[in-house]
Amino acid sequence: MSKTLSIVTGGNGFVGQHLVRALLARGDEVRVLDVAPDSAVPGVDYRRVDITDVEAVRRAVEGAEVIFHNASVVHTKQNQKDFVWKVNLGGTQNLMDAAKAHGVTRFVYVSSGSVVYEGRDIENGDERLPYSSISQAPYADSKIAAEKAVLARDGDGIRTTAIRPHVIFGPGDNRFLPAVLEKAESGMLRFSVGRGTWLSDYTYVDNLVDALLLADEKLAGDAIAGGQAYFVTNGEPMPFWSFVEKVLARLGYPPIKYRVPYTLAYGIAAVKEGIDTLRGGTLNAEDGFTRFAIKYMCTHHYFSIEKARRELGYEPKVSVDEGIERTCAMLPRARKTA
Repeated sequence: MSKTLSIVTGGNGFVGQHLVRALLARGDEVRVLDVAPDSAVPGVDYRRVDITDVEAVRRAVEGAEVIFHNASVVHTKQNQKDFVWKVNLGGTQNLMDAAKAHGVTRFVYVSSGSVVYEGRDIENGDERLPYSSISQAPYADSKIAAEKAVLARDGDGIRTTAIRPHVIFGPGDNRFLPAVLEKAESGMLRFSVGRGTWLSDYTYVDNLVDALLLADEKLAGDAIAGGQAYFVTNGEPMPFWSFVEKVLARLGYPPIKYRVPYTLAYGIAAVKEGIDTLRGGTLNAEDGFTRFAIKYMCTHHYFSIEKARRELGYEPKVSVDEGIERTCAMLPRARKTA
């Protein structure tokens, strides 16, 4: 019996590596598309491919049965818009066109909870929420357009679905927790933002991977997930700063003592973004100090996972606390303080 050939875009990244290992454990043949020189996970068919390159994408997709589209540019500053859109929407369209040309039957898109965020509170929001009608950041705007494009193609010779995680964390995270810990290491993380207590969702990476595999299985079976989007989180909303403090305590950093008013933090973020834009705009890992990020910290944004439970059979197996422990145990700081 031949193995399923699964493609993972961005397979060298944080989520991508976890997904690739899970697919190999499932028994799939895995082809990774990424822009890095070499594969981070052994045992795969690695293709160095820029998803904005139409012909390279078309060649790389041949023979696949399912594409897990995970690659994207996460950029919440209001600059570098053309590049972000080129990758996040243009790359997605290239993959969809290549999938149709080669008869790929399933397409699982890694979307984002930010596609419905408008800078206001979301409390236990579900999939009936409309897409944001206002521009928040190039990342969110382009993810909305890409998700719409993916779901609109369902039934056009291919079944598609979108999974919407929120604040992904876990071993190998190269964006969220590293930014937090860099500030803690420098002694700068003594202030939280805002005087309220707003709840946020978190998604442990293995739980997200479980959801992606379940979505693929549904598309291959009864296709209930076809054309559908699903919020996938741990289902354990907590204040953002409570999450951060759990990490700091586990790693032996001092607690946060002070609070900065929202208006002051937002103003500082606006100035920083303005300076960054004047310099051409940077695309490196962000430090969490953008206007978009400050709004996120100071509003409720947590989601219902009941649709994913009901239709995909999703159940988060790793709790937030266990996820923090697993993540911190892999960090060099943990070995010094544990």
